[in-house]
Amino acid sequence: MIWGQEVSIAVPASLVSDVPHLREKTAKIGMVGRAAGIFGVEEIIVYPDRHLKRQRREIDLITTILSYLETPQYLRKHLFKIRPELRYAGVLPPLRSRHHPLANRIKDLVDGEVREGVVVSTEREGVSVDVGVERSAFIRDADLPIGLRVTVALKKSKDCLKARTLKRREIDGYWGYQVKLSKLTLGKLLKDHDFNLVIGTSKYGRPFREIREKLGDRWRASRRILVAFGAPSQGLHRIAKKEKIDLDSVVDFVVNMFPRQEVETVRTEEAVLVTLGILSLFP
Repeated sequence: MIWGQEVSIAVPASLVSDVPHLREKTAKIGMVGRAAGIFGVEEIIVYPDRHLKRQRREIDLITTILSYLETPQYLRKHLFKIRPELRYAGVLPPLRSRHHPLANRIKDLVDGEVREGVVVSTEREGVSVDVGVERSAFIRDADLPIGLRVTVALKKSKDCLKARTLKRREIDGYWGYQVKLSKLTLGKLLKDHDFNLVIGTSKYGRPFREIREKLGDRWRASRRILVAFGAPSQGLHRIAKKEKIDLDSVVDFVVNMFPRQEVETVRTEEAVLVTLGILSLFP
């Protein structure tokens, strides 16, 4: 994990509204997920920036692709049916975070290794879990439904592969992001949050270099942080204005990360990558 804090990002449901083809939409969403993985983002929140019902298809597309990308490859066949949203999943970049291991043989496992798994069968004594090797791991005395994704610690024995379940907080370091759909609009999301620090990104914000020290102090003093991004066709100020909300009243900082941009607009996926890269410099 790059940060000692829990960092979340919020992206709009109209994230891919500026590209017409599913292939390009898939690649765009993949860039956001990849950036989240690179910089250790714990949670990606997708919020509606128009009427929720009208954005249902966009929301389903974004959340499905982000979840698919975060899922280890060996589990995708269990957790994702054939869906039109995943038609171009082949263009997605590999996440390659710690919970996406390449080893697929039991002989390459080490005792105590942590992996993601899916319950594939149940027995009287427990359940079997696919952990991406040639044999399932067995969790004794567990009553878990088939198809449930679990995190397990593994132990090799002479005749079987044993496992025990773990909670995310028991794992040291970064273990992927979670995808959350917010039914709240941006203003309500930011008002009702339980974050210690909320940062809005906008070309109308104060240049990062001017508030770097003050923002850095708040950053280091915060445990849970949210960084919010606008849409391709409307930035955070415009989204907030439509809700009749003053953006500065619901965030702690509105920051311009591109004070010298020589293009009319910075795409959301570009803003996510650059912003997280800059903020990762805070110790």
